[in-house]
Amino acid sequence: MEPISPLEQALHAARALVLADLVAGKVAEADVVSLVEESVVQRRWWVDQWPEGVQYVAGLVAQDVQDALLERHGRWPLCPVCGTGDPHALDVEPELGPDPHWVCHQAGVKVAAVGSLGSSGLGGAPSS
Repeated sequence: MEPISPLEQALHAARALVLADLVAGKVAEADVVSLVEESVVQRRWWVDQWPEGVQYVAGLVAQDVQDALLERHGRWPLCPVCGTGDPHALDVEPELGPDPHWVCHQAGVKVAAVGSLGSSGLGGAPSS
């Protein structure tokens, strides 16, 4: 059996991290999971074109899914830090870098690593 390539390892890891955050937010419905799969397919092509970008795949898949959810379901993941004001989504930082985190720009805090929303009791269902 052939070993799994670093690209496939990164894509599988990105899929697992984003799915964990979707499960934490109780939004891992079939149509949402298919958004993850669409992003993984697109990012496979992207990394084929730019192999050095393999370390950025998890953050990019998270951003892809967040953007797709915004168009179809609403903002995700909702910020669990700010208890007042309008509900708002967390952002992925760095936008293009290793070790992506969900960040609240209004409070100026890192909330959780991508894939770790559930371990902190956070996640937030989408909101329009």
